[in-house]
Amino acid sequence: MNRLRLSVAMGDYDRNRALFDGRTQIDGCDPVYMLLSPEEMFFRAMRSQDFDITELSFSSYLVKHSRGDCPYIAVPVFLSRAFRHTSIYVRKDRIQRPEDLAGKRIGIPEYQLTAIVWARSILQDDHGIAPEDVTWVRGGIDTPGRPEKIKLQLPPGVKIEDAPEGKTISDLLNEGEIDGFIAPRPPSGAALHNPNVGWLFEDPTTVAKDYYKRTGIFPIMHVVGIRKELAEQHRWLPGAVVKAFGESKTRALELLADTSATKVTLPFVEEQLKAARETLGADFWSYGVGPNRRTLEAFSRHHFGQGLSSRQVPVDEMFHPSTYESYSI
Repeated sequence: MNRLRLSVAMGDYDRNRALFDGRTQIDGCDPVYMLLSPEEMFFRAMRSQDFDITELSFSSYLVKHSRGDCPYIAVPVFLSRAFRHTSIYVRKDRIQRPEDLAGKRIGIPEYQLTAIVWARSILQDDHGIAPEDVTWVRGGIDTPGRPEKIKLQLPPGVKIEDAPEGKTISDLLNEGEIDGFIAPRPPSGAALHNPNVGWLFEDPTTVAKDYYKRTGIFPIMHVVGIRKELAEQHRWLPGAVVKAFGESKTRALELLADTSATKVTLPFVEEQLKAARETLGADFWSYGVGPNRRTLEAFSRHHFGQGLSSRQVPVDEMFHPSTYESYSI
């Protein structure tokens, strides 16, 4: 039998491990897997469409999907999720509460990054800080200079400037040239050890749990995309991809729950697993549209409201149509 040869780019996560080591197969496919960093995957996917199946930034996907020019069609597999309260750092010597950020300068690596969309949504919904209320300073976290992966047309009220040449946003935070910092990664270098630099929220876990209890939102960072022409040519492929990624995640959760000899290099695994289930439910890292509709609707609303999408994309248009219904065996 001839199997479909495909290139698959994804992160090195426990939920993908069974795919990479062959314990789980994509029906009808002979995949070549590449475990890559988000920065490399997303850049290559959006600039040169290097992969047949790839993990995608949810934000970058919606920017291009809303315009009708995305080379990939997503399926509801959410490889990265995170409460982004820990992504917001501030100068603690001048910012005591979220409302203090009004009129201030916040460093970001790219305006359209998914983590930053979610962080801005938290600041706006819970603390009244709109994107137009601050000045966004764009620059690299570890190395100076970082362009947006895709061209944006932002509302006129949004103020963005580039970091000075030769400076990172970590440098600017450390030196006090900016008041805040939002990114998927923490600041680097001296800023990480500066006693005047810290999380905006003193206890981000407690704040995030309260956020979930109030909203039912567990933020989605990344989706899986299939090259459009492949999905059109092989109508069975999107469903096969969703099935395989779901089975791989199930295997990972089974191993995580087997604490006779913990599979992750972290103490208190039993307690953290129990806490996650108590807060988010038994299926605390769900794939599929149904259990995630509220989160997807919130992201689409904020993405459009922040000037990133050309239109507010309905949830029922986000993914390949064959993947909205699930089935049980």
